[in-house]
Amino acid sequence: MARLPRLTVPGYPHHVIQRGNNRQPIVLSDADRETLLGLVADNALKHRVALHAYVLMDNHFHLLLTPETEDGVPQMMQAVGRRYVRYFNDLHHRSGTLWEGRYKSTLIQSESYLLACMTYMDLNPVRAGMVAQASDFVWSSHRHYSGLAQDRRLTPHTLYWGLGNTPFAREAAYAEMVRDGLSVQQQTRITGAALRGWALGDAGFVAELQKRTQRRVTESRPGRPVSQRKSAESL
Repeated sequence: MARLPRLTVPGYPHHVIQRGNNRQPIVLSDADRETLLGLVADNALKHRVALHAYVLMDNHFHLLLTPETEDGVPQMMQAVGRRYVRYFNDLHHRSGTLWEGRYKSTLIQSESYLLACMTYMDLNPVRAGMVAQASDFVWSSHRHYSGLAQDRRLTPHTLYWGLGNTPFAREAAYAEMVRDGLSVQQQTRITGAALRGWALGDAGFVAELQKRTQRRVTESRPGRPVSQRKSAESL
């Protein structure tokens, strides 16, 4: 069956995942991590894409992005992918591919899933057994939103601003939300949508989104749960 083009629509949040080939490491040092995040931030700005959240694991990374244009995310990810592979191969004396094919991307409904997706990303290192709690991991946006660090690379979504009337209130509310975690159903839906590229939202959201693109946005009738192909721990 022919592979569907990625679903990308301006003005909507996109959950993006890029994994290393054969799950091999994509970073070997903090310098690699800083370089990769710098490329992400620079190309997000260049291609008019808001970077809301990120988590950088050893063999893959997640981004939460809102593009201003239809080509913003594809152009950004292409530039990041090419420049980082060149940097990584030259520095570590290797050749060949680094990525596991194309990046994966899903479009999400802000009101229902944006903060849940941020929580999902923050908890990735916890699920992987790398840290005991999200605040212990420095290579994600969690510490920025919970008030433990400042990260100028980020553009907070309006839903984050709605968590409280003061910075302290927003940071406390966000940290508590992450500590509370996700339900099994939320985690399953976010994982399945990310892996398969279908829009994540309720029936009304899916119907409205379908009016804006010729690309099919869901594999089934709106509202039907998305099956999970791989466990969340693998992401």
